[in-house]
Amino acid sequence: MAHKAICGVVLANLLLQLQIVFAKVPAVIVFGDSSVDTGNNNQIATVVKSNFKPYGRDYYGGQPTGRFSNGRVYTDFIAEAFGIKLTMPAYLDPAHNMTDMATGVCFASAGTGYDNATSDVLSVIPLWKQLEYYKKYQEELNDYLGQEKAETVLREALYIISLGTNDFLENYYAVPGRSSEYSVEEYQNFLAGIAGGFIKALYGLGARKVSLGGLPPMGCLPLERTRNLLFGGGCIEEYNNVAEEFNVELQGLVSKLNNQISGIQLVLSDPYDILLDIIQNPESFGFTNAKESCCGSGYFEMGYLCDKNNPFTCPNASKYVFWDSFHPTERTNGIVADHVMRTSLAGFLVP
Repeated sequence: MAHKAICGVVLANLLLQLQIVFAKVPAVIVFGDSSVDTGNNNQIATVVKSNFKPYGRDYYGGQPTGRFSNGRVYTDFIAEAFGIKLTMPAYLDPAHNMTDMATGVCFASAGTGYDNATSDVLSVIPLWKQLEYYKKYQEELNDYLGQEKAETVLREALYIISLGTNDFLENYYAVPGRSSEYSVEEYQNFLAGIAGGFIKALYGLGARKVSLGGLPPMGCLPLERTRNLLFGGGCIEEYNNVAEEFNVELQGLVSKLNNQISGIQLVLSDPYDILLDIIQNPESFGFTNAKESCCGSGYFEMGYLCDKNNPFTCPNASKYVFWDSFHPTERTNGIVADHVMRTSLAGFLVP
């Protein structure tokens, strides 16, 4: 029995080494917010959690994991597309070890943003702290794989950054402070500056392949449409315009950094157009409802308001674009991930 266990460990390590040698992207490393958090918030003192049913009801085993979805999130599908793994482990989850995390890990925290003030609103992990966790992860990977192999993984890994929505919807437009300090345009510039600094910091730590995520049409989230009920419940175009403008600024940042930083491969992964197309033409994608979410009444529930005792949650989330009032369903996440793979990440695939 002991001999079989040892052989199993040796085989697992051999397969890992072969994957590192032959894969163009041997690991996926994620920073961001609830769009990609796979359970880090479970381990911190915050109200921004989703580690209870019905979250995760369509995930493997039907169990909640801390993902803000009925199943997998966007980066789970990206990791699968690269042939790495089906799900992204959360760095703070004690159930995962370096065997799980050597081919990718998630540092994201639901409720956070580029702006430190955004993470302060709901006491979640700020972006700078995610970077500190990543530095610790580097040391752990060195110990696990050895320095040479670890450096190869970190150099060839795909780094995904997905955040920004909370900076506007949960901070700038929701609480006093930043809106009195900055105009919208100034705040966009402020956030883009932080994004650029973060990318440079990652580069300094060895990252070369980086996907910078754009904003979704955030004025069309069910929560925002609910706030617009007096005017018919349509999308809040002001918010959508801000998202579009910010994405243009991020594209400019991507172009600038690609020219300035030797050896970096930086792309903008922009979900705006595909999500807007899904929302405006849900039937074309097999959805029946793009206005309300599946959980609860579909208008305002998320987090603790979206729980197993809510009698109104829909029976089939695959027919809905949104799972709760702020987050897409697993099926929507898969469609967006497929679009991003084809439009911005295809160059990182093994030919």
